[in-house]
Amino acid sequence: MKISFSILFFIFPLSFFAQNYTSYFTGDLADVTTNHQYGVCLMGGATEHDEAMKWFLMKADGGDVVVLRASGSDGYNDYFYSELGVTINSVETLVINNAAGGIDPYVLQQVANAEAIWFAGGNQYDYVSFFKDNEMETLLNEHINVKQAVIGGTSAGMAIMGGYYFDAANGTVTSSQALNNPYHSKVSLGIHDFIELPFFENVITDSHYDDPDRRGRHTAFLARFATDEGMRSFGIACNEYTAVCIDENANASVYGDYPNYEEYAYFLQANCITDFQPENCTSGNPLTWTGNNDAVRVYKVPGTQTGENTFNINDWKTGSGGTWEHWFVDNGTISYTPGENPNCEILGQNTFEELQVSVYPNPFIDYIYVNSTSDIKYVLYDLFGREIKTGTLNSEIINTHQLSSGIYFLKVFSEQKSKIVKLYKK
Repeated sequence: MKISFSILFFIFPLSFFAQNYTSYFTGDLADVTTNHQYGVCLMGGATEHDEAMKWFLMKADGGDVVVLRASGSDGYNDYFYSELGVTINSVETLVINNAAGGIDPYVLQQVANAEAIWFAGGNQYDYVSFFKDNEMETLLNEHINVKQAVIGGTSAGMAIMGGYYFDAANGTVTSSQALNNPYHSKVSLGIHDFIELPFFENVITDSHYDDPDRRGRHTAFLARFATDEGMRSFGIACNEYTAVCIDENANASVYGDYPNYEEYAYFLQANCITDFQPENCTSGNPLTWTGNNDAVRVYKVPGTQTGENTFNINDWKTGSGGTWEHWFVDNGTISYTPGENPNCEILGQNTFEELQVSVYPNPFIDYIYVNSTSDIKYVLYDLFGREIKTGTLNSEIINTHQLSSGIYFLKVFSEQKSKIVKLYKK
């Protein structure tokens, strides 16, 4: 562990007040650099699961934890700093009051220095309003994809983690409202314009899955994505006392107190068939998405104290300890039946049938491999749209050894067709 400047240690939290934010600080004021690790931890919205939170803190490797919230105070400070038994350098809760607070230089500096970032609950539209399309959004995505550090959240903090997300701009929406009109004004959705997590590009999350029952509205969100974007949609959800912790290899461990309580995580996917889109997903009409009673396949995983039950969100079919279900909606009414594992190709590889090309692995390290039956060209862009490499794919290998970690976009094209693949370098 490397200390970057002089050490000042505080046993009790300190509170700093500004017009646009409030800071509650516990621990050592000196910034540190650690061997932190990437990860994502999603909590269902009630009391945090201690073992999941230990997993989250251990990814920071003794570093600094920043809690971002738009209401409340310092409830996480002692819990993270001293109650879980995981050594960390500091915990700072930053209560952001407005958009100006989200881009305050002090706030941005503390977020940039963090080895772990946790979003509290509240109203997710506050987070979208305060952090989207500004310097904070850039820092959050650099934390994930360049620094490759751990991030997580509960309730509203979980809701913003998908590439496709419910922003609650017009307030919350019930399952009944969403199923009876998937274009209801309260079904306000964002897409690919905020948090950029590996493996989450076509995923929408939801929390509080058991109280109230949100399975219906979550299914309606997936139906909207499949209809509006013409792509298979995916979802991750948690019951209130359940947590999902996902490592750098896309393995999701599910924490809870099953069998003492009915605590589950859910991994949803539009069925991998040619006609995966809803039969009727139109404004003002009840949703119909039956797919022969097999529209959405769901892996339902009980959460345990040790998190031994798992699911892999790279291939979306490999799991342990859970059971498959089939979900479908007929004229606004959702039904659930026992199901089976989808018989899909590995979904972690981006396969484009019209070009007969596959690109892998994702994330990559030193090489990108491209399989194609015809000669194609490529351009590799960085996160800011700058050309990094160009060439013709005759060797089928793109050497990326000199590239730094982060997000890249690979455009592969022939004379008539082209596709862009988002990739992540470890």
